[in-house]
Amino acid sequence: MSSQTAMSLLSAAEFVLWAVLGFLFWKKGLHRRFPAMGAYLALRVGTMPVLLVLFHGQSRHWFNDYCFMMYFLSYWAVYIASAVLLFFICMEVLRSALSAFTGLMKFGIVIFRWAVLVSVIASLGSISFTHRDALLVPEIAFALMRAVSILELCLLAFLSLSMNALRLSARDMAFGIALGLGLMSSGDFILASFWSRHTSLTDPVQFVSESLTLAALGILAAYCALPEQVRKPVVMPANSTIYRWNEIASALGHTGTQVAVPQPANSFFLTDVENVVEKVLARNLTKRESEL
Repeated sequence: MSSQTAMSLLSAAEFVLWAVLGFLFWKKGLHRRFPAMGAYLALRVGTMPVLLVLFHGQSRHWFNDYCFMMYFLSYWAVYIASAVLLFFICMEVLRSALSAFTGLMKFGIVIFRWAVLVSVIASLGSISFTHRDALLVPEIAFALMRAVSILELCLLAFLSLSMNALRLSARDMAFGIALGLGLMSSGDFILASFWSRHTSLTDPVQFVSESLTLAALGILAAYCALPEQVRKPVVMPANSTIYRWNEIASALGHTGTQVAVPQPANSFFLTDVENVVEKVLARNLTKRESEL
């Protein structure tokens, strides 16, 4: 079996898993809870058949040898759109995991947005821009995917270390998405790290990335198929550390209610008034005595 045939079979298996995952995801109604994840699945399921046809057609010289360029442009357009959607998926997962702690959720989203901005700027700043032709597109796409892959791995590490504190179950869909995307990002991170030395579609690094993608899709499909454990309301003592952090995070950014504080009157003014009153009373008393 040739390497191109093996890659075609792996790509076909990936499309089947994407379709199964999308079906289970929408059947369970998870697209309402994770709309960005729903859009990501729709993008992958909708574009995968087109990419497979173009990938197979480039070896058959279909469309007067324009099939390779069509596949090239379509593949990288989907790749960049997927990277952008993954940023929003990470935000949805973080919001869902911190839903029981509104203060930490708002504060965490702000920190996450700044982390995304710094990560994107750092990744795009590392581009050498040595290519001035169409090869610049993969360079930008891999930079974006490298940034989102790091964020996905950091998100998975954060949830794994703080599961007990957040009262988050391992069967929760938010953790399942973080686990699947973390494994998938490992393949994307490997591919993005070695892209300059492995540009062929049938290089060994492509097979490693594809295998990790299939494993990640299997994990996500299993999470969608199994019944999700209902997340109970979080009850914790008032002196717990995470409760104090949540209260502190809730207080950040709030100026509070402004009240008018009465200022003390001027003592010199009161003294003058008192003297005037005493003079009036003394005058009235003298007048009454004279009348008597």
